[in-house]
Amino acid sequence: MKIPVHLNALKAFEASARHRSFSGAASELYVTPAAVGQLVRSLEDWVGEPLFYRSNSGKYRLTLTETAQRALPDIQLGFEKLSLGLEHMQKTTTVGALNVTVSPAFAAKWLLPKLHRFQSQWPDIDVRLDMRLKSVDFSSQNIDIGVRYGLGKWPGLDAERLMTEEVFPVCSPILLGGEKQLSKPKQILKHTLVHDLSVASHKSFPTWEQWLDKASVSNTVAEHNLRINNSAAVLQSAIDGVGVALARSVMVRDDLVSGRLVRLFPDITFDSPLAYYIVYRRESFELSRVQAFRQWLLNEVNANHY
Repeated sequence: MKIPVHLNALKAFEASARHRSFSGAASELYVTPAAVGQLVRSLEDWVGEPLFYRSNSGKYRLTLTETAQRALPDIQLGFEKLSLGLEHMQKTTTVGALNVTVSPAFAAKWLLPKLHRFQSQWPDIDVRLDMRLKSVDFSSQNIDIGVRYGLGKWPGLDAERLMTEEVFPVCSPILLGGEKQLSKPKQILKHTLVHDLSVASHKSFPTWEQWLDKASVSNTVAEHNLRINNSAAVLQSAIDGVGVALARSVMVRDDLVSGRLVRLFPDITFDSPLAYYIVYRRESFELSRVQAFRQWLLNEVNANHY
């Protein structure tokens, strides 16, 4: 049967059905909600009936019609098979290219300094890094594997915990010799507090206020604050002596070893509920390049005792 609609319309419908909103689908597909709505309407015109019940009562949320509910599983399965078929077409006699997604900060502070070891072990694998700030759609962007930071739940992806971490304040050694003392936790408030906004939207991400409360500091209002939406830049500002940063242990490890930064008050421990996870689509798990990179990540963590 010839389908007189574009794949884009089917993709817009499938994403809208998963998110139950055009705005959620638009964020995933990197288009506007209006564009998603227009694509869905073109599909509804071809079907001859609505696919969603639209309601503006309370929080805007789409509800699938009975026709849409019957069709959705087959459409989702079709996209999975289409993606797998494209991956099979890419296979050659060599291992091929490996598309990896990580955050810019994780790449700069953890992955890139170690990646040469993977390339020496697997010289036939051409690594391609996707370092967008927003989470990418593995299927539409042809991503093989990635590392994400969170609670371990992402729709359509399998996740394996790679590393846990704790958070603690760090500063440049030059601040320790300044006029403003740092012998007690409450003295941190005399310095500029550097805040990491890269995952601030995540409710479980530890904040300065939470750490200060753990340190029994009643007044949590600092004289100055600096807010940055990149974890690597947060650490660099602390290295430059701008202020005191609330660091993530995985990101800051090399800076502590080198002496660029110093951990303050190591007797106060604060484990983060968030962790780093290896993520991939289940249908891609058996690809040799995915297996190789997954095992290398695990070996790196175990060998370096993260």
